[in-house]
Parts: sequence; C-alpha cells; structure tokens
Amino acid sequence: MKRLFGSVLPAAVAAVIATALVPSAATAQSSGKTLRFIPEADLRVLDPIWTTAYITRNYGYMVYDTLFAMDENFKVQPQMVDKYTVSGDGLIYTLTLRDGLKFHDGTPVRPADCIASIERWSKRDGFGQKTAEMIAEMKAVDDKTFTIRVKQPYPSLIPSLGKLSSNVPFIMPERVAKTDPFKQITEVIGSGPFKFVKDEWVPGNKAVFVKNADYVPRKEPPSWAAGGKVVKVDRVEWVYIPDPATAAAAITAGEVDMWQQLPPDLVPVLQRSPDVVVQNVDPLGSHGILRFNHLQPPFDNPKMRQAVMQIVDQKEYMAAVAGDQKNWRTCYSVYTCGTPLSTEIGADRLKGPRDLAKAKELVKEAGYKGEKVVILDATDQPIVHSQALVTAELLKTLGLNVDLQANDWGTLITRRASKEPIDKGGWNIFHTWIIGADLTDPALSLPLRGAGDASWFGWPKNPKIEQLRDAWFTAPADEQKKLSDQIQVEAFEAVPYVPTGQFVIPTAYRKSLSGVIVAPVAFLWNIEKH
Repeated sequence: MKRLFGSVLPAAVAAVIATALVPSAATAQSSGKTLRFIPEADLRVLDPIWTTAYITRNYGYMVYDTLFAMDENFKVQPQMVDKYTVSGDGLIYTLTLRDGLKFHDGTPVRPADCIASIERWSKRDGFGQKTAEMIAEMKAVDDKTFTIRVKQPYPSLIPSLGKLSSNVPFIMPERVAKTDPFKQITEVIGSGPFKFVKDEWVPGNKAVFVKNADYVPRKEPPSWAAGGKVVKVDRVEWVYIPDPATAAAAITAGEVDMWQQLPPDLVPVLQRSPDVVVQNVDPLGSHGILRFNHLQPPFDNPKMRQAVMQIVDQKEYMAAVAGDQKNWRTCYSVYTCGTPLSTEIGADRLKGPRDLAKAKELVKEAGYKGEKVVILDATDQPIVHSQALVTAELLKTLGLNVDLQANDWGTLITRRASKEPIDKGGWNIFHTWIIGADLTDPALSLPLRGAGDASWFGWPKNPKIEQLRDAWFTAPADEQKKLSDQIQVEAFEAVPYVPTGQFVIPTAYRKSLSGVIVAPVAFLWNIEKH
C-alpha cells in the first residue's frame, strides 16, 4: 500500500518510571517475555461499544475478536467466521464459526453470543444503526452456524461487520452483550488473543494483558485486523506515562519497549538514539477534529459554527499537532485525502483565506450575547491539547467568552457524553482525531452523522445529510460518488464539525522488537521481543 506521507534520568523522572514499572508477583515468577508499551492515552473505559475512544478500541482488539476484519487492501476477510454463503436473492447470509473459539472463561463462542453482540453494537455505531434497519431476523441454526436475513439486498452487511475502527463489532458472551448499550459493561470476558488482568489495572498508571493460551489464530499472515493473531510474548503492560520527557527517557533507557505516539519536538531526539527505531506505522494518517455541541448555545446556531470555520487555518493547527510539514498536509475534505471520495467541493469557507471580519459579522447575526464557551482540553493528550490551545486563541479574536477547561483524556471522553447545560458540567467544544480509515466514506464517518440523539457526541440533527446517507448505502458506485459530494457540500454549510488537517504521528520502538504491524490501529500481536 502506498503511504500518504512520507540519558541520565533526573530523580523525579526515575521515580515516576519506577512506580509505573514495579513488577507484579506474576511477572516476577514468569520466565516469559513482557512487552512494555506506552499507549496514546490512559485506559479509563472498558466498554468499546459504549465509547468510541481509540484507547478503548485498542484495548478491545487485545481482548475481543470479530466475525470479520479488514486487511491492508481495505478488503474485509473472515476472522471468527470460517465460511459464509449468501442466497441467490441476496437476502440470507449463513455464517459458520471457526473451530476452537472459546471465551476467556472457557465457554465456547456460540451463535447466540454473536447475535447479541451485533444487536448491542448496532444500537451505538453509525454504520451499525443502518445495518440494524436492514436486518429482518438473526437466528441460530446449530452450535456453530447462524443466519442473518435482510429486508432487501444489502451488500454493506459484511463490510459493516468487518469495520476496522470505532465502534468495532467485537463479540462478547451473550449475558454481557445483553447489557444496555448506553450503560458500561462490568464484566470483561472476550475470546481474543490476550486476556485482560483486571486485578492489576490501575487507571492513571498501568493496564496488564497476558497471552490467551487457548486462542487459535487463523493460518493467514497478519494484515491489519485480519489474518493470524499470533501472540509472541507472554505479557503486555500498558504503562501510562503522560509526561513526554519521562516517556522519552524511559524508552531510551530500555525501561519500556514501544511508545505509540511521539510529540513532534521529541522525534529528532529519539531518532538520534542508536537503540530506537522511529517509524510511521499508520499508512493513512489521521484527521484533526474540532467538534461542536449542537444542543447548547451558542453553537446550536449554525452561523456561530460557520464563523469558527471562517477563521480556521489548518496550517496553524497542523504545525501545532505534528510539527515538521513532512508529517502533515491540509485536507479540505470530510473524506480522507488520498482516498477515492476525497474532494474540495463546497470547502471555500474552510479553504479560503481567514476572514475575521466576515466571521465577526456571522457572530453578530447569530445574536451572540457573551455566553461562556467551554472548550474541553486534555492536557495529557498532545493531539487534543495543541488543538484546544489554538482554538481558544482563535475564539478570543472573535470576542467570545472562552473557558478552556483542563482535563485528562480519560475524563474528557467521559464528560463529552454529557448533554447537560454548561452550568451543570456540560461543554461546547472538544477536540479529537480520527484515523483516515474511519473517514473514507459516509457509512464510516462518525462526525458526519446528522441523526440528533443517535449521532456521535455533539448530536447534530441534519435530515438532509441523513437522507443522502441513506440513499448512499444502496446506490451504485457512480451514484455513490455524487451523493458523497452532496453530503460534503451540506456538511460545509451546516458545519457539524471543522476538519483541522491530516497528519501522522510517528511511533518509536526498541530495536529489540520485530514484527511491528503497519496499520491504522496499534495491533500488538505478531511482535517478537529478542
């Protein structure tokens, strides 16, 4: 696949690392190898259906498995499924599970588990919601086989079940999958290549996974989320180190093996280390996102959202997020630049030169009366923090009453679910990033949805976008392109969010590692520690 982009420890630093890396009794007794990994954020939420946060999605791929999975050629392949057939009329899919599938509690994976998991996922995921509308019935045939009957031919069924990123349709035991999808699950039982050691989980410090000895990998080589998930270490420790200097010192000293996301200013430092590899392992990069709360003033008014877009300069955001220009590009599209649906149609307000006078005129027309604008910041997440700082200064130039509120990422992803007014803990803007593979078309894009309460955090309601999106699912390929263009034009008018640019964040790992998978998600199987 083509790519889009081409010390001595201070005492305080050493103390932080020592605290994070204290071995447990299980580690001390094991003669196996432990992979120590600095993740992109602190793991706070253990339900990958309840949240779209990538840190929880990554945890989900460790613990759970999927019926289908996407490979590096954007093709969806069977994963837990051994084989499937589609009836001649395109209405009945018959799926047979692979032999040897077991949950971590030793019970076999059954069709009932798969059906309940699909049902729960489809209530929260945008693609899943459409899939649920098209499903007439799901039922078990025997202990390994079940059928899905659709109301009309729906070629997007298998792609939806093989969705690469949040929300991923992970398979859980039926009793767990019966949990209300708007409430977090409390039991962590998957069938994936790793087991989560919940007793050793310390939010703000460490998450621990051990090899699932009962897992039966597929025979194919690994390719993104597809193929054989062969675990080559006995234990993985996610060591949360929010301070970049501390993290850099830890990987340089060999205290950790891999650091998922490097801040731009530390890339040259680690490139000089003889024992560290710095590499872009994400082929498509990510999009920065400025997301509005459409339920609360002042951004319930589209003119206020248009005003913000009028003064956004992607170059400013990307320089703050990714530093060296070789790591970023402007992208005036709601679809990942470099992919087939990417276009600049309708993007004049974002692409054009910053027009502060026009933006202030829009603010005046919106009737803004000095309401507080709460921007949620995550000071431990550089991608989020740098964007939030830029936005805070921009909004001040518009004369807005800005309140930049510091949180950690774990708190932000919990707080953004609140629909309460500002004076009751609500919010107006948060920043995040979305991997390029999640923005290639209207089916996958979370921030494009205009379904009100069923939309992603921010809850925009836009019947026109929803109508165009519904037509997109069943349209032929040439018509899909026209519909996706119309969706973009409407999105740049209604402004459900502002794209802040497209970027890559390099990963660092010790030269003692091999088998690191190049993919939009941090997959930790196939990695060998020498």
